Amino acid sequence: MQETYVKKILKARVYDVATVVPLDTAENLSRRLKNHIWLKREDLQSVHSFKIRGAYNKMVQLSDADKRCGVIAASAGNHAQGVALSARKLGINAVIVMPTTTPNIKVTAVNRLGAEVILHGQVYDEACQYAQQLAKEQERIFIHPYDDEDVIAGQGTIAIELLQQCKVLPNVIFVPVGGGGLIAGIGSYIKYLHPKIKIIGVEPDDAPSMYYALEENYRVELEQVGIFVDGVAVRQVGKKTFALARYCVDEVILVSTDEVCAAVKDIFDDTRSIVEPAGALALAGLKKYIERETLQGQHLIAINSGANINFDRLRHVSERAEIGERREILLTVTIPERPGSFREFCETIGSHGISEFNYRFANAEQAHVFVGIKIHQEEFDKQTLIQSLKEKNYPVLDMSDNEMAKLHLRYMVGGKAPHLCNEKLYRFEFPEYPGALLRFLSAMGQDWNISLFHYRNHGAAYGRVLVGVQVEEYQKVSFDQFLQSLGYQYWEESQNPAYNLFL
Repeated sequence: MQETYVKKILKARVYDVATVVPLDTAENLSRRLKNHIWLKREDLQSVHSFKIRGAYNKMVQLSDADKRCGVIAASAGNHAQGVALSARKLGINAVIVMPTTTPNIKVTAVNRLGAEVILHGQVYDEACQYAQQLAKEQERIFIHPYDDEDVIAGQGTIAIELLQQCKVLPNVIFVPVGGGGLIAGIGSYIKYLHPKIKIIGVEPDDAPSMYYALEENYRVELEQVGIFVDGVAVRQVGKKTFALARYCVDEVILVSTDEVCAAVKDIFDDTRSIVEPAGALALAGLKKYIERETLQGQHLIAINSGANINFDRLRHVSERAEIGERREILLTVTIPERPGSFREFCETIGSHGISEFNYRFANAEQAHVFVGIKIHQEEFDKQTLIQSLKEKNYPVLDMSDNEMAKLHLRYMVGGKAPHLCNEKLYRFEFPEYPGALLRFLSAMGQDWNISLFHYRNHGAAYGRVLVGVQVEEYQKVSFDQFLQSLGYQYWEESQNPAYNLFL
């Protein structure tokens, strides 16, 4: 099977539209992490993504009759641009179905390339089902974004370039994984020629479709996927890509949103280029692998897969990067409510910089402080600082991994309502599109009193709301039924220590 794909990769036609992008040394990262790190710059393609390779290789091989039928594709953006550009180059009519949560920069780019855009569904899988339905109705040729031999072969041409560009064979190549087309193509070629080179996939921890597929040895279909790393938000990997991954992927590493944001910043620091979350995914996994294996002196490559990111989303990336890099921690600290206590607290922190300081009066004896603190040496420095605070008899809670605290609490001005009864606190996520917040508020209706409400547009593909609701004992059953009927992902936060301390 691998030999078949290697032959297809060698014969693939991609350079009518794609270019041989550089393999850049990440000098700052290499020095900091004590390894030789390279970045394969697929973000420098004309459509700022590797997807042009597979799309064109598939479409250039269509028969004249198929070309006259026109093509249709489903994509969160990068495959869409690849198909649109290929269609324009080959004179083919193209329709692209994109999820409603797709960043505007990708939708605009597809329109500019001359393809018709249809927005449908909240995630890729819903868009894909609709595109396949339209393909049958309109007798168009469906161009799959990953589960197609010619698409896989087109993506595999990256592997040819890597081996030609490397002065020394790499020890490990890190590849972002969504549906699996990129890692299947690269892995097939590399493992056939150099089986000792490790191929490691990287996925977001809220979209681990390949991770669980390899673990369970079948194509697991996830009930939900996170959409911050929208370029790889796929519920189920492809049949063909999974079959190849079983033989050519050594493991899949999962990374958090904060770790992805930190990797975006790392790439900017080394290249002065800004990649999309999926484009930084491989580097986030590379860094995690180095830490886990305590590597030094290894030759490591990360695939920068794309750079199609909405400018507004950079706000969210920058907010989370320092925590993802573990250069900042968020703490709640209880200090005495008396003159001079803040100064004493700052003296205990010492040379560490304070990135934010939020305070709300609790009572005459004590104050609860929410504070962001810059740290220097990651985990060791963090634990040393917390221990020094405890030795001074400050009650401390580490909020660095508390989603409610990071998303909402640090931006809120409020306090406790001492006479409020029967309040429950919930955190919601819903797709961000025009009218989404109004729909949410309308769904809440007037059956329950909203006692707290916080919404902030984070520049991401989904909106976040924190809601306090007064629910009487006799209303609990009907309220639970209401929550289920909303259709939004939610978490009850009534027992969250951040809520009990501040709200």
